[in-house]
Amino acid sequence: MLETPRLILRPWEDGDAEDLYRYASSPLVGPAAGWPVHTSVENSLEIIHSVLSAPETYAVVPKAVGHAVGSVGLMVGAASNLSLPDTQGELGYWIGVPYWGQGLIPEASRVLLRRGFEELGLEEIWCGYFDGNEKSRRVQEKCGFVYCYTREHVPCSMLDEARTEHISSLTRADWLRSLGEP
Repeated sequence: MLETPRLILRPWEDGDAEDLYRYASSPLVGPAAGWPVHTSVENSLEIIHSVLSAPETYAVVPKAVGHAVGSVGLMVGAASNLSLPDTQGELGYWIGVPYWGQGLIPEASRVLLRRGFEELGLEEIWCGYFDGNEKSRRVQEKCGFVYCYTREHVPCSMLDEARTEHISSLTRADWLRSLGEP
Protein backbone atom coordinates (compact mmCIF):
# COMPACT_ATOMS: atom_id res chain seq x y z
CA MET A 1 0.00 0.00 0.00
CA LEU A 2 1.19 3.51 -0.87
CA GLU A 3 -0.15 6.76 0.54
CA THR A 4 -0.24 10.47 -0.30
CA PRO A 5 -1.94 13.30 1.58
CA ARG A 6 -5.19 12.67 -0.34
CA LEU A 7 -4.86 9.09 -1.61
CA ILE A 8 -4.38 5.49 -0.70
CA LEU A 9 -2.98 3.30 -3.47
CA ARG A 10 -3.65 -0.37 -2.79
CA PRO A 11 -4.07 -3.62 -4.67
CA TRP A 12 -7.40 -4.16 -6.38
CA GLU A 13 -9.81 -6.47 -4.54
CA ASP A 14 -12.86 -8.46 -5.63
CA GLY A 15 -15.00 -6.08 -3.55
CA ASP A 16 -13.98 -3.22 -5.88
CA ALA A 17 -15.91 -4.67 -8.85
CA GLU A 18 -19.01 -2.47 -8.42
CA ASP A 19 -16.94 0.70 -8.06
CA LEU A 20 -14.77 -0.29 -11.00
CA TYR A 21 -17.87 -0.87 -13.14
CA ARG A 22 -19.35 2.48 -12.05
CA TYR A 23 -16.37 4.38 -13.49
CA ALA A 24 -15.07 2.05 -16.23
CA SER A 25 -18.51 1.76 -17.87
CA SER A 26 -18.28 5.40 -18.99
CA PRO A 27 -17.57 5.76 -22.72
CA LEU A 28 -15.33 8.72 -21.83
CA VAL A 29 -12.81 6.61 -19.85
CA GLY A 30 -11.70 3.31 -21.41
CA PRO A 31 -11.86 4.12 -25.12
CA ALA A 32 -9.61 7.17 -24.62
CA ALA A 33 -7.05 4.81 -23.04
CA GLY A 34 -7.47 2.05 -25.63
CA TRP A 35 -9.81 -0.37 -23.87
CA PRO A 36 -13.56 -0.99 -24.16
CA VAL A 37 -16.15 0.15 -21.65
CA HIS A 38 -16.97 -2.38 -18.98
CA THR A 39 -20.30 -4.05 -19.64
CA SER A 40 -21.22 -5.41 -16.20
CA VAL A 41 -20.01 -5.83 -12.63
CA GLU A 42 -19.02 -9.38 -13.61
CA ASN A 43 -16.94 -8.00 -16.50
CA SER A 44 -15.23 -5.61 -14.07
CA LEU A 45 -14.51 -8.49 -11.66
CA GLU A 46 -12.89 -10.42 -14.52
CA ILE A 47 -10.75 -7.36 -15.34
CA ILE A 48 -9.67 -7.19 -11.69
CA HIS A 49 -8.54 -10.83 -11.94
CA SER A 50 -6.98 -10.70 -15.41
CA VAL A 51 -5.52 -7.17 -15.70
CA LEU A 52 -5.63 -5.19 -12.48
CA SER A 53 -4.06 -7.97 -10.40
CA ALA A 54 -0.73 -7.43 -12.19
CA PRO A 55 2.30 -6.49 -10.07
CA GLU A 56 2.64 -2.77 -9.31
CA THR A 57 -1.00 -2.06 -10.26
CA TYR A 58 -2.96 -0.08 -7.70
CA ALA A 59 -6.52 1.06 -7.07
CA VAL A 60 -6.63 4.84 -6.59
CA VAL A 61 -8.71 5.46 -3.45
CA PRO A 62 -9.27 9.08 -2.39
CA LYS A 63 -9.30 9.20 1.41
CA ALA A 64 -12.33 11.51 1.31
CA VAL A 65 -14.29 8.99 -0.80
CA GLY A 66 -13.14 5.64 0.62
CA HIS A 67 -13.48 3.54 -2.54
CA ALA A 68 -11.58 2.95 -5.78
CA VAL A 69 -12.15 5.61 -8.44
CA GLY A 70 -9.28 4.84 -10.82
CA SER A 71 -6.07 2.93 -11.34
CA VAL A 72 -2.36 3.57 -11.67
CA GLY A 73 0.35 1.08 -12.45
CA LEU A 74 3.90 0.44 -13.54
CA MET A 75 4.63 -2.25 -16.09
CA VAL A 76 8.29 -3.16 -15.76
CA GLY A 77 10.42 -4.54 -18.59
CA ALA A 78 8.69 -7.20 -20.66
CA ALA A 79 5.34 -6.46 -18.98
CA SER A 80 5.31 -3.12 -20.81
CA ASN A 81 3.59 -2.46 -24.13
CA LEU A 82 6.82 -0.83 -25.36
CA SER A 83 9.26 -3.81 -25.27
CA LEU A 84 11.41 -2.30 -22.54
CA PRO A 85 14.47 -3.72 -20.77
CA ASP A 86 14.11 -4.69 -17.11
CA THR A 87 15.70 -1.38 -16.04
CA GLN A 88 12.74 0.56 -17.47
CA GLY A 89 9.02 0.72 -16.91
CA GLU A 90 5.82 2.12 -18.39
CA LEU A 91 3.35 4.17 -16.37
CA GLY A 92 -0.37 3.73 -17.01
CA TYR A 93 -3.38 5.34 -15.35
CA TRP A 94 -7.05 6.28 -15.60
CA ILE A 95 -9.63 7.84 -13.31
CA GLY A 96 -13.42 8.06 -13.27
CA VAL A 97 -15.05 11.14 -14.85
CA PRO A 98 -16.34 12.65 -11.55
CA TYR A 99 -12.71 12.92 -10.40
CA TRP A 100 -11.25 14.55 -13.52
CA GLY A 101 -9.43 17.82 -13.01
CA GLN A 102 -8.66 17.33 -9.31
CA GLY A 103 -4.97 16.45 -9.71
CA LEU A 104 -5.46 12.95 -8.28
CA ILE A 105 -3.74 11.05 -11.10
CA PRO A 106 -0.65 13.29 -11.13
CA GLU A 107 -0.49 12.81 -7.34
CA ALA A 108 -0.80 9.03 -7.66
CA SER A 109 1.66 8.94 -10.56
CA ARG A 110 4.32 10.84 -8.61
CA VAL A 111 4.18 8.19 -5.86
CA LEU A 112 4.65 5.45 -8.44
CA LEU A 113 7.52 7.34 -10.06
CA ARG A 114 9.23 7.54 -6.68
CA ARG A 115 8.62 3.83 -6.13
CA GLY A 116 9.92 2.99 -9.60
CA PHE A 117 13.09 5.01 -9.30
CA GLU A 118 13.91 4.55 -5.59
CA GLU A 119 12.58 1.11 -4.70
CA LEU A 120 12.50 -0.77 -8.00
CA GLY A 121 15.75 0.76 -9.27
CA LEU A 122 14.38 1.81 -12.66
CA GLU A 123 16.53 4.09 -14.81
CA GLU A 124 13.73 5.37 -17.07
CA ILE A 125 9.94 5.38 -17.05
CA TRP A 126 7.89 5.79 -20.21
CA CYS A 127 4.29 6.86 -20.70
CA GLY A 128 2.06 7.21 -23.75
CA TYR A 129 -1.23 8.74 -24.75
CA PHE A 130 -3.39 8.39 -27.83
CA ASP A 131 -4.06 11.30 -30.17
CA GLY A 132 -6.74 13.55 -28.69
CA ASN A 133 -6.33 12.43 -25.06
CA GLU A 134 -5.21 15.84 -23.84
CA LYS A 135 -5.95 15.00 -20.20
CA SER A 136 -3.40 12.20 -20.29
CA ARG A 137 -0.87 14.42 -22.08
CA ARG A 138 -1.31 17.03 -19.34
CA VAL A 139 -0.73 14.45 -16.56
CA GLN A 140 2.55 13.51 -18.21
CA GLU A 141 3.63 17.15 -18.42
CA LYS A 142 2.78 17.76 -14.77
CA CYS A 143 4.90 14.75 -13.79
CA GLY A 144 7.94 15.90 -15.77
CA PHE A 145 7.75 13.53 -18.73
CA VAL A 146 9.35 14.75 -21.97
CA TYR A 147 7.98 13.91 -25.42
CA CYS A 148 10.20 11.42 -27.29
CA TYR A 149 8.41 10.06 -30.36
CA THR A 150 5.10 9.21 -32.04
CA ARG A 151 3.98 5.75 -33.14
CA GLU A 152 1.51 5.53 -36.03
CA HIS A 153 -1.03 2.75 -36.60
CA VAL A 154 -0.74 1.29 -33.09
CA PRO A 155 -3.21 -1.58 -32.87
CA CYS A 156 -5.88 -1.28 -30.19
CA SER A 157 -7.04 -4.85 -30.57
CA MET A 158 -9.72 -4.63 -27.88
CA LEU A 159 -11.35 -1.79 -29.85
CA ASP A 160 -10.57 -3.27 -33.29
CA GLU A 161 -8.83 -0.13 -34.53
CA ALA A 162 -5.42 1.49 -34.94
CA ARG A 163 -4.36 4.80 -33.38
CA THR A 164 -1.54 7.29 -33.16
CA GLU A 165 0.28 7.18 -29.83
CA HIS A 166 2.64 9.81 -28.45
CA ILE A 167 5.40 8.47 -26.18
CA SER A 168 7.24 10.43 -23.50
CA SER A 169 9.78 9.46 -20.89
CA LEU A 170 11.31 10.52 -17.61
CA THR A 171 14.81 9.42 -16.66
CA ARG A 172 15.89 8.82 -13.11
CA ALA A 173 18.45 11.65 -13.48
CA ASP A 174 15.80 14.14 -14.65
CA TRP A 175 13.44 13.02 -11.90
CA LEU A 176 16.15 13.60 -9.27
CA ARG A 177 16.87 17.05 -10.75
CA SER A 178 13.16 17.91 -10.51
CA LEU A 179 13.39 17.14 -6.79
CA GLY A 180 16.40 19.44 -6.47
CA GLU A 181 18.83 16.56 -6.00
CA PRO A 182 22.10 16.16 -7.93
